[in-house]
Amino acid sequence: MKRLTFLLACAAGLLAGAMTDALAQKKGKPVYSFPLGVQAYTYRNHFPKDVAATLDIIQKLGFKELEGGAPRGLTPEEFKKMCDARGIKIPSTGAGYEQIVKDPQDVAQLAKALGASYVMVAWIPHQKGNFTLENAKQAVEDFNRVGKVLQEQGITFCYHNHGYEFQPYGQGTLFDYMVENTDPKYVSFEMDVLWTKHGGADPVALLNKYGNRFKLMHLKDLKKGVVGDLTGGTPAENDVPLGTGQIDFPAVLKAAKKAGIKHYFIEDESDRELEYVPKSIAYLTGLRE
Repeated sequence: MKRLTFLLACAAGLLAGAMTDALAQKKGKPVYSFPLGVQAYTYRNHFPKDVAATLDIIQKLGFKELEGGAPRGLTPEEFKKMCDARGIKIPSTGAGYEQIVKDPQDVAQLAKALGASYVMVAWIPHQKGNFTLENAKQAVEDFNRVGKVLQEQGITFCYHNHGYEFQPYGQGTLFDYMVENTDPKYVSFEMDVLWTKHGGADPVALLNKYGNRFKLMHLKDLKKGVVGDLTGGTPAENDVPLGTGQIDFPAVLKAAKKAGIKHYFIEDESDRELEYVPKSIAYLTGLRE
């Protein structure tokens, strides 16, 4: 209980301070007008210790949506009940590539138990730093198949880019190949803006190019000066609070809104999430047109 009280106090104090700074920004129409969402991975070091306490932190910060699944030891129904009690919805959950390829029907049922409308896969198995056309072709085949199964259950399948997909191919990239060869009826996408930038692509240009193929978004920022690559990985210290890194969030959010994205999840992969997340919230909610 003492730990919970301490963590909640820290979260509240940091958010209050960050919001005070945000109020110094110009008044006007908010750029971000959707419910605040968070990716469960942000609190990967907290959920295993105390699920209820972690959800209390998330609630205290003002999050209304969570992307994730039931932590170990809880059923989807039990986790949903805990989230419901705190006014937190779960519009999207994740699944492993092998898991969804093996039994998409089971994945769909797990998603429905959570109350989720989307299932995302965030990694395609491949040799690190060497994502090939063969990998992309296999993913396209698998995604079209499992996406159809999920669609028949009322669930939308999304692939979450991780940067390595921007390997040059033809007149574009392997990501372009994947978008152009998957069936829009069955396969959509979740843009992670940090990994898009890290892989050498332009988030705004992609949003403008593919529009409503994108249904979800991970909001995270890449430390200034960091030069990305095609590995799909970067040290934790390169993940910084929104608005302090390389991403042009006003432009990204404008393009995302035009594309029709309605669910956004702040994801912090640093080891300073209790400090950084309140700052990201304050920046996001403080943006004005």
